[in-house]
Amino acid sequence: MDLERLKVTTAQMGFTERDDPFALFGEWLADAEKSEPNDANAMTLATVDEEGLPNARMVLLKDFSERGFVFYTNYESQKGQEILGTMKAALVFHWKSLRRQVRVRGLVEKVTEAEADAYFASRARDSRIGAWASQQSRPLNGRFELETAVALFTAKHAIGHVPRPAYWSGFRVLPLAIEFWHDRPFRLHDRVVFRRATPDGGWGKARLYP
Repeated sequence: MDLERLKVTTAQMGFTERDDPFALFGEWLADAEKSEPNDANAMTLATVDEEGLPNARMVLLKDFSERGFVFYTNYESQKGQEILGTMKAALVFHWKSLRRQVRVRGLVEKVTEAEADAYFASRARDSRIGAWASQQSRPLNGRFELETAVALFTAKHAIGHVPRPAYWSGFRVLPLAIEFWHDRPFRLHDRVVFRRATPDGGWGKARLYP
């Protein structure tokens, strides 16, 4: 084994010494925004259905803070119903260009009405119309049915403000664990996990075997 290839710079190793997972995540996301060709804020959202069968799909992170990670959706969609049934979820960020991954597991809370209204108002008008037209996750008889719904809601909201549907809002994942992974030669990767017992508790940190 070429031990020289295992040596890394201080900057590369620095993340294993950090004690604030949110600050570290912010740095990694900023790096990804410079290097990823598309959607550096894309993340896999994992939930379970009422039978305990896992489900996963890609969504976009829209905000994060020391409270948690925020995304928006139709509460009547499959993922919305699964989250509302358990109020638990997991996230995975994978930045291929940086050979980095972040895993998040935790509880979920709804965002406030004010947060949902503000984000909905920031969306493109056609996206706001689409939120009204799409009965997300439910059977669709054909593309024409969707286009008809879009036309109807476009006409309904032809002038003025497009209000936020009551069923369209956001969730905040309150992490109980955040794991940072960085690729290293020979699959001897760096892994550091931060854990806490409650969303308001203090963090503990541990290194993991790759």
